[in-house]
Amino acid sequence: MRAKKKADSPALEVRYNLNGSHYYVNPNSKMPRGLKRFLIFLATLVGIYALLLVGVYFGQRRLIYFPNRATPAPAASVIDTATDITLTTEDGLQLGAWWVEPHVAVEPRNQVVLYAGGNAGNREQRSQLAFFLALRGFHVLSFDYRGYGGNPGTPTEAGLSLDARAALAQVQARGFDASNTIYFGESLGSAVVTRLAAEQAPAALVLRSPFPSLTAVGQWHFPWLPVDLLLRDRFPTAELLAEVEAPVLVLYGTNDNVVSALQSLQVAQVAPNLWLNVPFAAAGHNDSLWWGLSVAEWVESIGNAIR
Repeated sequence: MRAKKKADSPALEVRYNLNGSHYYVNPNSKMPRGLKRFLIFLATLVGIYALLLVGVYFGQRRLIYFPNRATPAPAASVIDTATDITLTTEDGLQLGAWWVEPHVAVEPRNQVVLYAGGNAGNREQRSQLAFFLALRGFHVLSFDYRGYGGNPGTPTEAGLSLDARAALAQVQARGFDASNTIYFGESLGSAVVTRLAAEQAPAALVLRSPFPSLTAVGQWHFPWLPVDLLLRDRFPTAELLAEVEAPVLVLYGTNDNVVSALQSLQVAQVAPNLWLNVPFAAAGHNDSLWWGLSVAEWVESIGNAIR
């Protein structure tokens, strides 16, 4: 009986490693179907994630700034002691703002509050706090950033810094120097006035819902993104606050889901001259109490302390 001829073995090819050693491969072997599908799936995920990163990088300012671009009503129609004024920035923009005199029924203080808002809305939507500050005897300059409240321009970190400098220049032109100026910033505005305070020291600094940096906020909300690599506007509040010698009052909500209470506490902990940090129990980021009388009373307290 004739033996069957053994099938020829597939020819093997010699491959060489970089160190000169060699190994053999079968050029006709195929990748297992399951492995191939997995690699295609993995490559698709990587591609989607890369596209997401590109979209976030180029569209990030739309995720940071939410301006109400509508021009506010005339100041006097909202607060009877307020007037419309114009700020001129170093890069030539004309910005609308309100100058609010103390209420006629109270004794005026020789102090002014420079009021910088958060990343949304405009000055008309913050008029209640400006009114209560005037009711406590303060002069108030409430201004809108570029791109907000009918103002020209597009908001950026550098641009908001220029806007705050223009607001301070207006305060000083009205006869108030650093010894009687309180910088008040809420949320994003806390970063803006902290930078201003590092440049030109105020009498006091009031920070409502501050954060250590925009990177910290981004990492808290989007832990799956390389936020530190993507951010163009960083607002390093904690780093800048370390240079501020003025008394600092920190106000924050314990139920804030935009800037965590822990982040606001971290800001308070780096202040060289922390006057007080005050938690508002169960308060969220945009609760109405932030524009009410209780906040004005805390500003009055630190105003009395620095007289």
